Amino acid sequence: MTNNPNVLVVDDEKSLRDFVRKNLEVRGYKVLTASNGLEAMALFNTERVDLVILDIMMPHLDGLETARRIRQSSIVPIIILTALGEESDKVRAFDFGADDYLTKPFGVGELLGRIKAVLRRARWSEPSTPEERIVRGEICADLSRHEVTVRDEVLELTPTEFNLLVYLMKNTGKVLPHRAILQHVWGPEYGEEPEYLRVYIGRLRQKIEVDPLHPRYLYTERGIGYRFDG
Repeated sequence: MTNNPNVLVVDDEKSLRDFVRKNLEVRGYKVLTASNGLEAMALFNTERVDLVILDIMMPHLDGLETARRIRQSSIVPIIILTALGEESDKVRAFDFGADDYLTKPFGVGELLGRIKAVLRRARWSEPSTPEERIVRGEICADLSRHEVTVRDEVLELTPTEFNLLVYLMKNTGKVLPHRAILQHVWGPEYGEEPEYLRVYIGRLRQKIEVDPLHPRYLYTERGIGYRFDG
């Protein structure tokens, strides 16, 4: 990723687009703007985009469908920016491929913090120990290649999914609290977003478990956090 990321801001409110664009450009970001999902997809398919900021409620093509279409071909970070603030709305956005969620109204500092966090997570983490491969049962995580295989099949994982799985595998047998996982994988800005973990753990179970409803590896410790058993 370059030192000056390209950010695509998509919102049908011109005043909000201009507000976000001006605050990002003054900090060195390059900004593209679109007023709906169709315009956004046209730009996304022709320009280099490092981050997408999407409103949900837009004409022609809403933000969730736009996120879904982007996810069909890219793991670029997506931040949903919307007035819909219920937990069910957040979970639905994550299910459509969002990486983060910011509820309107929001402060510039909060927006900039989330942008920095998702761009940081979009980079594959370097191995923190000399250990290059972690093997737990039928799962092998190759840290140097940023690759996970399950039953000899390579998984398609986003950087966040990879970093979450590796963190859990490194702590096999330990019950990890929600806050500890969020702050290690998502960053110090996080800690009160358990719905993020529910969605991402659910994604990982779909990818690594033979029967996601009866997991062998990823266990929920109700009210506390999660535990990986190998």
